[in-house]
Amino acid sequence: MMSLESLGLSPEQERLYRYLLRHPRADLETAGVELVMPGVRPVLAELRALGLVDGTLTALAPAAAIDVLVRRRIEQTQRQLTELTLVWDVLTELTEEHRGGRPVQMVEHIPEGAAVTRRIRTMLSVDPGEFAHLKVRAREASAGYDDTPFRRLLARGLRSRTLIPGHTLGDPRQEAHARSLHALGDLHRVTIEPVRHLAIVNRSVAFVQADPAQARTGGAADCQQGLVIMLADVFDGMWARARDLDDLPLSPIEQQVLHALTRHDNDEAAARSISVSVRKFRAHVADPGGRGAAPEF
Repeated sequence: MMSLESLGLSPEQERLYRYLLRHPRADLETAGVELVMPGVRPVLAELRALGLVDGTLTALAPAAAIDVLVRRRIEQTQRQLTELTLVWDVLTELTEEHRGGRPVQMVEHIPEGAAVTRRIRTMLSVDPGEFAHLKVRAREASAGYDDTPFRRLLARGLRSRTLIPGHTLGDPRQEAHARSLHALGDLHRVTIEPVRHLAIVNRSVAFVQADPAQARTGGAADCQQGLVIMLADVFDGMWARARDLDDLPLSPIEQQVLHALTRHDNDEAAARSISVSVRKFRAHVADPGGRGAAPEF
């Protein structure tokens, strides 16, 4: 059975919502007993706050409920992206300060992507602890790139997590590469949230691409613990919301969210696009016959 957890509902919220779909205007006490849910009243209050259940204990129709949850997910994505953008603004400011010759001891500009890769591998060779990686695609077609050193690090026990946007898996070569590393222990998840290139080594140093618009630029290495912890928390949040590679393919509604976020410039346009898709879905149900390369770490 498909779960609504990926759209933000807790297991208890989903169970009660499904129950009320099956039993319109049900007695709340009976629902709590049948679902073995002693805390049914707080869960009901949460569903009402989300707009999924009204005052008569009638559940919102499925298509409308999905529309509400998708819009809410997009709003959450926008808030998360805003947090991430603020962090990058700080890094950009510090990098410029460093380039201008003023004293910045905790940010280093590394001019080339290949140098970033070497630095990360050197650090992990000394201490193969934990590696978190947010990538714009599973694998870059960089000439001469060899991931053998990274595979050796995995064999030594490196704990690695990689987040990639779902649309990259439309390329069979990208998916094959992601799955091969996933099988070796570099756990991959797929996100529908906007991404920018980020690598975090042992939760102590963060690497950010200096200019996402330029394919072969280097990155900024930041050692400020407060900022690195903030970036790690952002990554952890995105990881928790992402979908495990083994759980693919994405559900149709997640595909709609993914395509909307990648094709439109802002969330409002994306939400309108999804609303149109939901209306088309309703029509189909009613009438089925009518239907830049970044541094490679």
